[in-house]
Amino acid sequence: MIDIIATVDSQEQAKMLLTADVDTLYLGEDFFGLRLPHSFKRSEVAEIVQLAHAAGKKVTVAVNAIMHNDRIAKVADYLDFLAALQVDQITVGDPGVIYLLQQKKLNLPFIYDAEVLVTSARQVNFWAKHGASGAVIAREVPHDELTEMVTELQIPGEIQVYGATCIHQSGRPLLHNYFNFVKEHQDRADRARGLFVSAPHKPETHYSIYEDFNGTHVFANNDLNLITKLAELNDLGLTHWKLDGLFADHDQFVNIAQIFVAAKKAILAQKWTPDLVEQLDGQVGANQPANRGLDTGFYEIDPSEVQ
Repeated sequence: MIDIIATVDSQEQAKMLLTADVDTLYLGEDFFGLRLPHSFKRSEVAEIVQLAHAAGKKVTVAVNAIMHNDRIAKVADYLDFLAALQVDQITVGDPGVIYLLQQKKLNLPFIYDAEVLVTSARQVNFWAKHGASGAVIAREVPHDELTEMVTELQIPGEIQVYGATCIHQSGRPLLHNYFNFVKEHQDRADRARGLFVSAPHKPETHYSIYEDFNGTHVFANNDLNLITKLAELNDLGLTHWKLDGLFADHDQFVNIAQIFVAAKKAILAQKWTPDLVEQLDGQVGANQPANRGLDTGFYEIDPSEVQ
C-alpha cells in the first residue's frame, strides 16, 4: 500500500489536500516541530484531525524539534493533548521525547525522524526495538544505498519525493547576527521574506535561508522531485512518500499533491508508462515556483563519489 504524506499550511489547504486524496496530513507547532509551513494552534490541530478522520485519512504531528530544557518540560502536556485527539502518529527525533512516551505509556505511535542521521538499517532497527513504528530516511541516501538498506528494515521507511531539502540548521540567529554586523536594520528574516545565499562566483546558486523559533535553516539549491523514480521506490518497498510544501505556492502545492496521487493510482493499476511519467513530470515542473529549480537530489549519486 502506498501512503502519500503532505505538509499543510492552513485549514483550507488541509481540506483541499483531503479532497485531492492525500493519505496523511503532516502538521504541527513550531515550538515542538521543525521547518513547518505553518505553526498550528492546538484548536486548529484538533479541527484538522477531525476533518482527516472523517475523510478516512491520517494525521502525523511533528514533535521532532531539538528539545532543550525549556521545551522538554512542556512536551509531556503536548503529548497528552495529541494522544487525547487520537492523532495517528508523531515524528520524533529527540530521545528525551521517546523516553516520555514510554514513561507515560501513551497510545501514540512515533516515527523516528533525526534528519541526516537516519542512513542505515541498523539505526532504524535500533529505534524499532524501542517502539518506533517507522523512520524518516535521510534525504542524502542515494538509490544504491537504499537498495541495500530496505532489505534489512524491520519497520517502514519514509522517503521524501518532493520539496525542499534542509542542508544546515543552527540554533543561532545567523541572519540577524549578519545584519547586525553590517549595521543594517532588518526587521524580518522569516521564510516569507524570500532570502537566499549564493556561492561565491556562482550567481546561479540559490540556497534559501530563513530564521524562525528554532534558529536558522539553509536549504539545497533545488527542490527534490522524484516522480520519475516512483516505480523504482515502489519496487524497493519504499511506499511512504513525503511531499514537502515549505516553499510551494498554496494552490500549486495542492496541484502537485494531485499529480503524485495520480502517479500512485497509475502504479497500483499497473498503468505506469513512459508517456505518463513524462506527462506528470512536466506537470510538476509547471506548478513549481519560478525561483526554485527541481532535481533528483542525492538519489542518482554514486555512493563512492560522496565524500
